[in-house]
Amino acid sequence: MKAILGISAFYHDSAAALVVDGEIVAAAQEERFTRKKHDHAFPQNAVDFCLAQAGIAPEQLEYVGFYDKPLTKFERLLETYLAFAPAGYRSFRQALPLWLKQKLHLPREMSQGLHGRYSGRYVFTEHHQSHAASAFFPSPFEEAAILTLDGVGEWSTACFGVGRGDKIELTDEIRFPHSLGLLYSAFTYYTGFRVNSGEYKLMGLAPYGRPAYQEKILQHLLDLKQDGSFRLDMSYFNYCQGLTMTSPKFHHLFGGPPRQPESEITQREMDLAASVQAVTEEIMLRMARHVHDKTGLKNLVLAGGVALNCVGNGRLLREGPFENLWIQPAAGDAGGALGAALFIWHQLLEQPRKPQQPDGQHGSFLGPEFSEDQILQMLARHDAVFTSCDSDEHLCEQVAELIAREKVVGWFQGRMEFGPRALGARSILGDARSPTMQSVMNLKIKFRESFRPFAPIVLREYVDQFFEMRPHEDSPYMLLVAPVRQAIRQELAPEDEQTFGIDKLHHCRSSIPAVTHVDYSARVQTIDQQRNPLLHQLLMSFHEKTGCPVMINTSFNVRGEPIVCTPDDAYRCFMMTDLDVLVLGRNILLKEQQGEQTTAAHREEHLGQFHLD
Repeated sequence: MKAILGISAFYHDSAAALVVDGEIVAAAQEERFTRKKHDHAFPQNAVDFCLAQAGIAPEQLEYVGFYDKPLTKFERLLETYLAFAPAGYRSFRQALPLWLKQKLHLPREMSQGLHGRYSGRYVFTEHHQSHAASAFFPSPFEEAAILTLDGVGEWSTACFGVGRGDKIELTDEIRFPHSLGLLYSAFTYYTGFRVNSGEYKLMGLAPYGRPAYQEKILQHLLDLKQDGSFRLDMSYFNYCQGLTMTSPKFHHLFGGPPRQPESEITQREMDLAASVQAVTEEIMLRMARHVHDKTGLKNLVLAGGVALNCVGNGRLLREGPFENLWIQPAAGDAGGALGAALFIWHQLLEQPRKPQQPDGQHGSFLGPEFSEDQILQMLARHDAVFTSCDSDEHLCEQVAELIAREKVVGWFQGRMEFGPRALGARSILGDARSPTMQSVMNLKIKFRESFRPFAPIVLREYVDQFFEMRPHEDSPYMLLVAPVRQAIRQELAPEDEQTFGIDKLHHCRSSIPAVTHVDYSARVQTIDQQRNPLLHQLLMSFHEKTGCPVMINTSFNVRGEPIVCTPDDAYRCFMMTDLDVLVLGRNILLKEQQGEQTTAAHREEHLGQFHLD
């Protein structure tokens, strides 16, 4: 047995992943254990979990890999500071202590994290090599073009190359400070959202606006070439030398200072979101066409934070030149831990690779799971009132009936997901047919902005009947946006067609209105029996009861908190929100049976702990 541990830490979304004899055995983000969203500390809990899941000790590890080269990254920091000195001194001074304390001493930090029991070799892969390995090696393809896009690694901000068999080769790059990820983050900052966590909010806001600033972005902010390469005009940005993303020149160009967080979102922010989204999609499409021209391959794999832009991904699949697309579910920095481990196994140790079908990611259900006994012990501690089902079939019938009655259900089953999306193990489920469900779930359960869309889960065999996708199109990781089929859309009255901004939210657009965004799009997750048999059975039961094979699936958490990990996390979230039902394994809890005093006490105790971002 040869076990390889991959680690990402100290930047964003620390994580650990374990590969044993080439098989992905475990992977998890540190935030799920510490309950600190986007926790960047050394992933001690994730490391301990991965080793425990495989039943191995640190001294049994063959190699430990880290997902980038910190010395090269520090070189970039120093060169950037010198290029902008003295303007960059303040940001340099703020960054330096963490580098001197931890980032330049990673072997020491990792040795401590492995309790001093590992004496083997540490391998530092390049950042975009880690992304590329995470995209290609678990994919179902024997060969594929590779495209990685993010903010910045060491120097690279985008790379492309080819994966064949058990090898990857990256041949071309765009280098810092010219970055599609940082361009998008600059608009995230300017529109009042938090960088490195609010980009998906910007993507969700875009359909409410018009791309009124698209030409201004293309004329002033970047020089875009036909092959998708570009250069940014750095006089509009401040991330090289300051503590903010945008400069006064940027603010003047777009008519004022950045929006203050939590203040009212205006038409300007909606139009800015639509504009930078349109530019991002255009760059992604140009890059994909160029990569296709250079490689001649029919398959494309994606990773890096920009690969979480599922609207752009959807356009790549529909309008791009590639026949097939596979995206790493943990496309951001967390997935770099997995990529580092796989890169060592295949590229450095030259171990053969046989592509797995449907892929080698195991549905991305790679995190902790909890036994029935552990769940029952937790319920007993809280004196919870619940009923237990004697079979999965009985459970799915009961829960499908509750959802059909417009109850909102917290669904906690099996191993936790790896990556930012809840894929049916730590999910909140609801009835997609309900015209009020979107606003109810946003405001009363998720405690988040009302404009945020929800994603549909659909039985894969019905995907093309509801969405503009090919028959049995696979989208298991909620990373593709597709238009809702014309056949299930509902015509708007002429006066409703003229509404702007948030007012668009108030009109029913299809027979599944709770998952139909204002531009008639949806972020689709297909459900099949192989990857998620229990959720597949639940959706089958719902379909039999209602004639609809579609439900809402959103992550089991509230705004500002990571997705739940343990039964305790799930119970606490259930009790402090307006969730109607909690399902833990085969146990069903109804809120109405828990008692008003118990529910009120939990809300009073826990609601103040959440810091909304």
